[in-house]
Amino acid sequence: MKKLLLLGGLRYLIPVIKEAKSLGYYTITCDYIPENIAHKFSDEYHNVSITDREAVLVLAQKLQITGIMSFAVDPGVLTAAYVAEKMGLPGCPLKSVEILQNKGLFREFLKEHNFTVPKAKAYKKFSEANNEITEFNLPVIVKPVDAAGSKGVTKVTNFENLESAVNYSKEHSITDTFIIEEFIEAEGNPSDSDCFSINGELKIVTFSNQYFNIDSKNPFTPSAYSWPSIISEKNQKELTNELQRLINLLGLQTSLYNVEVREGKDGKAYIMEMAPRGGGNRLSEMVEYSTGLNLIKYAIKAAMGENFTIPQSKSYKGNWTELILYSNREGNFHKLEIDETVKKFLVEEDLWVKKGGKVYSFLAANYAIGTLVFNFNEKKQVDNLIENRDKLVRIIFK
Repeated sequence: MKKLLLLGGLRYLIPVIKEAKSLGYYTITCDYIPENIAHKFSDEYHNVSITDREAVLVLAQKLQITGIMSFAVDPGVLTAAYVAEKMGLPGCPLKSVEILQNKGLFREFLKEHNFTVPKAKAYKKFSEANNEITEFNLPVIVKPVDAAGSKGVTKVTNFENLESAVNYSKEHSITDTFIIEEFIEAEGNPSDSDCFSINGELKIVTFSNQYFNIDSKNPFTPSAYSWPSIISEKNQKELTNELQRLINLLGLQTSLYNVEVREGKDGKAYIMEMAPRGGGNRLSEMVEYSTGLNLIKYAIKAAMGENFTIPQSKSYKGNWTELILYSNREGNFHKLEIDETVKKFLVEEDLWVKKGGKVYSFLAANYAIGTLVFNFNEKKQVDNLIENRDKLVRIIFK
């Protein structure tokens, strides 16, 4: 039986495990947290850190795996590429993955190849950044070069706040490195969605509306998504062309990507991030809801070296919306109340906390307590939910 090694154990892996089993594959998960929920669904679990690439390689060789994935698990992406390359398994070139996974290297690569990119530079020390900070236009974003899930991100509007932002960023960086980047204000909503290429050709491109709550504990952690995107057709076309150019330059072949883009107030289209993995927050599942394209199945087949074809065209069936459930205060969960005006459009409720369970402040994506999926008839209904979410969807504490 063909074996698929999945790095990590977060709940986002559960649909991947189920899909892989339905395709007839034997599933193996590994990380250093045996209590992680996805391990209950896999056929086999091993206590090996996903950031220890040599240990994972030894495990993969011992198990004689057929494919490896780090789906929606950012810390394992480099390890997956390393193991795949060492074992001759399907995957993206390690050198290209190293560029994509490091925000500093990625910005340099985009600039070198004449992509539209904000002014940005990576630093190791605050003193170095402080000496050059006046070369940037405020506001700037300070963030780790190697972290995901909106961890360690600060928007700096005053130079006096730079040092605290740098220290916060470095707390979340594996390599103790941070990047300073001029803030590109989005026209409408930025996009965070998943895309797919086969043999270097971009076959599936999706753009979303990504929402943030400025009143949450971390205003840079996404609070909701909807499809289709309001990014202009002109810039969607340009972004598609630029994503294809990026794939060509990096020598990427068959892969799933989590892509963040935005249309700036300046009218330009920006590629912000592109990671060779599925996105968190169930983005591939939402793409299937909204277009019918099963990105998880395609990603598994790609990792296992299977030949397959996928439809190139897509059509959005309604206005699909994913609401991330979270709280801005700690407490013990009692129940979830959904107003009847939006409940009739509810397609799925996925609650991750039980009655009496502890709820923590929404400091990062991993503090979410569930998701709600809606399919509205009109975009204005989506806007109503986003603008009035605290009234329409209420988390009740004991």
